[in-house]
Amino acid sequence: MAKQGQKKPLTKAEQASQRKHIKTFWKVLGGGVLFILLVFIMASWGIFGKLPDPSSLENPEKDLATQIVSADGEVIGKFFKENRTPVQFEDLPKHLVNALIATEDVRFYDHSGIDAKGSVRALAFLGTRGGASTISQQLAKQFFTDQVSKNKFQRGMQKIKEWIIAIRLERRYTKEEIITMYFNVYDFLNLAIGIESASNIYFDKAPQELQIEESAMLVGMFKNSSLYNPRRNPEGVTNRRNVVLSQMAKYDFITETERDSLQKLPLNVTFTPQDHDEGIGTYVREYIRGYMKQWAKDNPKLDGSLYDINSDGLKIFTTLNSKMQKYAEEAVDMHMPNLQNEFDAQNEKNKISPFRDITEEEIDKIMDAAMRRSDRWREMKNQGKKEKEIIESFSKKTQMRIFSWGGDIDTLMTPIDSIRYYKSFFRASMMAMTPQTGEIKAWVGGVNYKHFKYDMVKKGKRQIGSTFKPFVYATAIDQMHMSPCDTLPNTPYCIAEGKYGLLKEWCPKNSSGNYGGMMTLKGALAQSINTITARLIDRVGPRPVIDLIEKMGVDTKEVPEAPSIALGTPDISLYEMVGAYSTFANEGVYVKPILVQRIEDKNGTVLFQNVPETRDVISNETAYVTVSLLQGVTQSGSGSRLRHKWRGNDPVYKKIITGYPYEFGNPIAGKTGTTQNNSDGWFMGMVPNLATGVWVGGDDRATHFSRTAYGQGASMALPLWGIFMKKCYADETLDISKDNFRKPGKISIETNCSEYKNDGGNDGDEIPDDEFEF
Repeated sequence: MAKQGQKKPLTKAEQASQRKHIKTFWKVLGGGVLFILLVFIMASWGIFGKLPDPSSLENPEKDLATQIVSADGEVIGKFFKENRTPVQFEDLPKHLVNALIATEDVRFYDHSGIDAKGSVRALAFLGTRGGASTISQQLAKQFFTDQVSKNKFQRGMQKIKEWIIAIRLERRYTKEEIITMYFNVYDFLNLAIGIESASNIYFDKAPQELQIEESAMLVGMFKNSSLYNPRRNPEGVTNRRNVVLSQMAKYDFITETERDSLQKLPLNVTFTPQDHDEGIGTYVREYIRGYMKQWAKDNPKLDGSLYDINSDGLKIFTTLNSKMQKYAEEAVDMHMPNLQNEFDAQNEKNKISPFRDITEEEIDKIMDAAMRRSDRWREMKNQGKKEKEIIESFSKKTQMRIFSWGGDIDTLMTPIDSIRYYKSFFRASMMAMTPQTGEIKAWVGGVNYKHFKYDMVKKGKRQIGSTFKPFVYATAIDQMHMSPCDTLPNTPYCIAEGKYGLLKEWCPKNSSGNYGGMMTLKGALAQSINTITARLIDRVGPRPVIDLIEKMGVDTKEVPEAPSIALGTPDISLYEMVGAYSTFANEGVYVKPILVQRIEDKNGTVLFQNVPETRDVISNETAYVTVSLLQGVTQSGSGSRLRHKWRGNDPVYKKIITGYPYEFGNPIAGKTGTTQNNSDGWFMGMVPNLATGVWVGGDDRATHFSRTAYGQGASMALPLWGIFMKKCYADETLDISKDNFRKPGKISIETNCSEYKNDGGNDGDEIPDDEFEF
């Protein structure tokens, strides 16, 4: 009999039953393990769906953005399907990596893709005490799970595949490479894919410049960037950031004191979007896009396929200087609102505003043409709409967002009224380049790319007014050895009918209406005397002048062989004008303007290297003498407002000469230009190592000021040059020259005209500059 308290021995039947249950347990456990192993093996064989092949694991990078890089090393734009630019592990600050490990996978350096301890915990507590997904598994999910399934069984299969891929990734890559790829692939939203884009978009800085609290915020977004979006949910993002900081303190990456102080800081997000319509250099970026598309067609890959600028991760190294580009855009933003305000004020009583000097019939033609060129017309035409229906739609009010210098405005307006509204805005363009190298330093194609997409640097061409005159003078100097000090009569002058193919006698008038006496060439150019320019082109003939500008890079196919070109009737682009003027500053040598210096693939292999195109056009003596003439314009002609400061109380100066006084004291060669009815205002200005051109005008020639005092190039365009150059000179890192233009060792033409009376001197600069008549 068993003693009290002792266990009763098991009977043979009970012992057999116990052994049976133990065997069953191990069989079930073993079977389960074998089943799991079998599922993993079958999944690795691709039975449950295709796994990525080895080659895709060797190179798992997704679409990479192409970067546009300035000459001073700044990324000024990107082309992308996904705004992703890879960084190297060395570019990641240590605290950023620590924040990720502390928050997402604290045993990252101890496992081989699967965290066994975390997996058991997740299974035991059904995920209530944290998940088991490692950084490697999350990377596998980012790379190879296109759409997370909502079906539990299918999601389970996806998880198994992710585990297998994670193990394979661990075998092929170092821990540092896996972390780097994870940072490069994650979508932080707002077109910020990868840590490089995210740090720039949310904090306007490179990843290596991030502070601990900024790194914590970005790592916090890994949990759910849609939920923890600092633009939509700053409170939630702050809380999540503080969780990350707490995790960092928990695992001794930061002290508790650091955690407490950092958690008190605001987010301090500096949202800097990288949309194609926003940011610096929008117009030049779009030009580069077209340039790259053509380059890709002309330079296919070795396998015959074409480079894709939106996904191949190219680097386009440009000649642009990011600071000068910024200063040029700031000049436009400063001056154009003032000009626009005055134009709008003068049009308050204009019944056909924004147009002048045209009939209602001509206005109807302008509006009809604009309507048929619009995106709305094209889209409705593609939808198969009939013309009558399309035209009627332009008279129906619709909700739209329109441009204003004070910011975009949401309004209700008919499309036809919006077309007229946009035609009331002046446009502007500016380009600056180094004459000796052809390197373009700044390119502004318009006032706002989002609303005015047409680029007026290279695509747009307009009449150039008196900025053409130096080409006539240069031809006369080159052919006839004329001096700036030579004099000609300032009297009415006609070129007879039949000469140069003229159908009738051509008798240009001085815009000022003043005649009489003799004038030096220097004075005549400074005061833009039309009759003397007419005498010069009659002496040399139109053809040599056309040949000259063609050698200087101007497309002359549409330039008529007529004497009227001397007064600026041809349509020429700003790009061509800056290139041509640079020939004078570069001692008679034309250098084709360049923008793209070098192209590299994502591995740094050079695919293209620019070779400058140059040619001798005129002698260095002729170039120097022409520059001397152009200096007279800024010393005593229509460009002299760049130097003096005594007109500050003048109403015109107060309203639209933005940035006055400029008070430049260094040598400047320049020329203003104004076309008939003040439709276009130009200024071309040069110092020894920088040539800059500016154009301002309306979308249509009928959009213009009524008075030359407001509409001349010296009022519309020159202030942009003045503001831009003041900013450039204030930035000593740019090293913009204040020296004299280089003088040839031997010069036989007299350029010092101080002993001559009529050398262009005047007691003011309000000469109605450059207006020409036919």
